[in-house]
Amino acid sequence: MNPTISRRMRLSVAFAPQPAAAKPDAGEHPIVEMRWFPVREPVSGNRYSFLRVKTRSGLTGWGECAQAAEQEVKALEKEWIGRAATLYAAIDSSSPLAGALDMALLDILGQACRTPLYRVLGGPTRHKVRAFTDSNQASFSAVGIAVPKPASRHQGKAFQNQVQALVKQLPDDRDFVLSAQGWLTPGDAASVAQAVESAHPLWFDEPCPVSNLEAVRKISAETVTPLGFGRGISEAGVFQALLREGLVDIVRPDITHWGISGARRIAVLAEAYYVAIAPHHDGGPVATAAAIHLAASVPNFFIQHVPLPDDPKDREMRAAIVPGGIEAPRDGFLQVPTGPGLGIQVNESALEKYRAA
Repeated sequence: MNPTISRRMRLSVAFAPQPAAAKPDAGEHPIVEMRWFPVREPVSGNRYSFLRVKTRSGLTGWGECAQAAEQEVKALEKEWIGRAATLYAAIDSSSPLAGALDMALLDILGQACRTPLYRVLGGPTRHKVRAFTDSNQASFSAVGIAVPKPASRHQGKAFQNQVQALVKQLPDDRDFVLSAQGWLTPGDAASVAQAVESAHPLWFDEPCPVSNLEAVRKISAETVTPLGFGRGISEAGVFQALLREGLVDIVRPDITHWGISGARRIAVLAEAYYVAIAPHHDGGPVATAAAIHLAASVPNFFIQHVPLPDDPKDREMRAAIVPGGIEAPRDGFLQVPTGPGLGIQVNESALEKYRAA
């Protein structure tokens, strides 16, 4: 056989089009039902809402947001009933329920592809996800510490001593995130950041409001403590301004607001500036599952916040809603689900039991 013809035959076989593996058909998954489940933790009183989306093809996706107002729910149902569940990119990001819908539709997409969601999104970039929580639990290798809420503006040395005393209570091998929730003035925030430098926090979270970039610059210029912003930011342009000016070391988009898709876009933006992402949320276990898949799909992930409450009754509720230990780390790391979509099973009887009045 002619060597040239033989080579062409080998190349034609090697580069022949391969059948797409479990590629979903957008027309096969029209949404037929959307139902909301508002719940309330029995002791903390923390409220959040779950979204269940069902398709005519029999798939069910789950999402979560902070709270769902009845008017907003009806508007979302009117817009999406009958549309293809695979059209997650068409979600109106201005809706306060956009994050929950994004999670639910991506959950359905993963199930339609018969693969974990992080694979649909381009992962895995990791097989376990480091996590921290605000309650002092031994299974986490890092903890969040809240600074005392200041009684007035312009705190002095006594306030810095209070913060240092909180930090000194931690074991030497325990990492921590110091959080101010935007309470402090730039001057106080800079002083506190300097006071904890030697303790090497993972970062100082929300030391002051981000409404004035020059104020943030004061803190950044006076300390080597890493700074984190984002839990209350709802505009991508604010993240871009912080990154462009070199004022943020950790970006913290709220996944219940941005959804998985929006948080990934922020992660891509941050990666260009060599900045890591540590998504925030104050909700329930469905949001935690979504955040795990986000973490497994982006290269610049750092650590995931898990808002576990202090009271065992509240933690029991969360474990009942999504069984399987999705929020239970091993040696400080959460396991990445292996099932299709979000890879979780939601216990609807638990949702009814803890339903908010």
